[in-house]
Amino acid sequence: MYLGLDLGTSSVKALLIDESQAAVGSASADLTVQRPHPGWSEQDPDSWIAATRAAVGALARTHANELSKVRGIGLSGHMHGATTIDPAGKPIRPCILWNDTRSHVEAAALDHDPRFRKLTGNIVFPGFTAPKLKWMAEHEAENFARVSKVLLPKDYLRLWLCGEAISEMSDSAGTSWLDVGARAWSDELLAATGLDRSQMPALVEGSERGGSLRAEVASELGLPAGIPIAGGAGDNAASACGMGTIADGRAFASLGTSGVLFAANNRYLPNPDSAVHAFCHALPETWHQMGVILSATDSLNWLSGVTGTDPAHLTAELGDSLTAPGSVLFLPYLSGERTPHNDASIRGSFVGLGHESDRAALTRAVVEGVAFAFRDSLEALAHAGTKLERVTAIGGGSRSHYWLEVLATVLGLPVDIPESGDFGAAFGAARLGLIAAENADPLDVCTPPETEQTIQANGELSAAFDEAYGKYRALYPAIKGAMS
Repeated sequence: MYLGLDLGTSSVKALLIDESQAAVGSASADLTVQRPHPGWSEQDPDSWIAATRAAVGALARTHANELSKVRGIGLSGHMHGATTIDPAGKPIRPCILWNDTRSHVEAAALDHDPRFRKLTGNIVFPGFTAPKLKWMAEHEAENFARVSKVLLPKDYLRLWLCGEAISEMSDSAGTSWLDVGARAWSDELLAATGLDRSQMPALVEGSERGGSLRAEVASELGLPAGIPIAGGAGDNAASACGMGTIADGRAFASLGTSGVLFAANNRYLPNPDSAVHAFCHALPETWHQMGVILSATDSLNWLSGVTGTDPAHLTAELGDSLTAPGSVLFLPYLSGERTPHNDASIRGSFVGLGHESDRAALTRAVVEGVAFAFRDSLEALAHAGTKLERVTAIGGGSRSHYWLEVLATVLGLPVDIPESGDFGAAFGAARLGLIAAENADPLDVCTPPETEQTIQANGELSAAFDEAYGKYRALYPAIKGAMS
């Protein structure tokens, strides 16, 4: 048995798989996000431990025998979070999360230093870890002076599980401190934010051993003591391992809270001017590129809250057959945007509202607007040297056939729907746990699922959606000018 633990923004998920990689059982426990000020987003790191205890505890009530046979653990988690630890190993303050934009001034200042783009291959985005520590140094100097370690969220869980400060390449690539090509911390970039290597965790590859389970925690969770904990992965790289997106050119589109267009690469292909992320993958000598949308299904969730209507009901109102794009356009910039704009201050907008604009018209605009944002990422990936031939859809939004047909038509690419099953970040983490425990070949383990259905672009409506995308593209500079 192998256990995958996925620390998401809204929950911790625990997934058990057997030696054939069949899912044996899963459980989850909810988390909450605190937003004490506009643009801030925080979580209590100890709530992650409590949620992990709850999720594994729920598994233990139904699969105690299977848990006792676990041979390896893999970790996945939301990226970029600044979890600051004092010399006693305790959190100094709440973790500043990936979608927190308070450090946009500090991010711009670091990005102005040419060393950051040169060594990391990425823009220094406000959501990344380094500018958050720069913000702490300037706004919470007493807290900053106490920092003994800076850990990413899943690696704080690892600290509890094994007592060691260890991270891996895919997650660390999103800090703005990693030399992504060399797969090592950069002393030069750490010094630029007032830190040094002693405050960073040790680094392993995601498929390598990254600690062993402490006896005390093992006893509490019903797991064998001393079993290996894999390096693991940031959530998107873990999902890629779960989807088998590890070979050069394979790609997925994740319609989750945020949206990700993810492409695996067999070489390092940085192009920060495109606002595409170029990160290490979870497996040795592999990298990946991502276009990132900050509010994908979160845009539909927002509309659900405003209208008091369940998201699934909103999309069901659009029917089963794709129709021409509506007259209302939506910019999904509810929390700013990364690819391609790198703009923390821009906000979302409906354009073209009329008396005839009913709830379904707003839903259609949201669905289309998120698809247009994915097209922005597709164009950015092409500019960065990666041309895609097809994508696999994952995430909660992929349950809407209408949304996927919009996406296929807007991207002009076939969209594959995998066979039913759990192929997300928790499954990818469990696969990494298997590889680390058994010294298995990652290519033999991280195979893609069978495709249940392929949605083709609607050729009759492609021109209409291309025209609507052109109008969408023209809105950002207009809205930006109105807001500045």
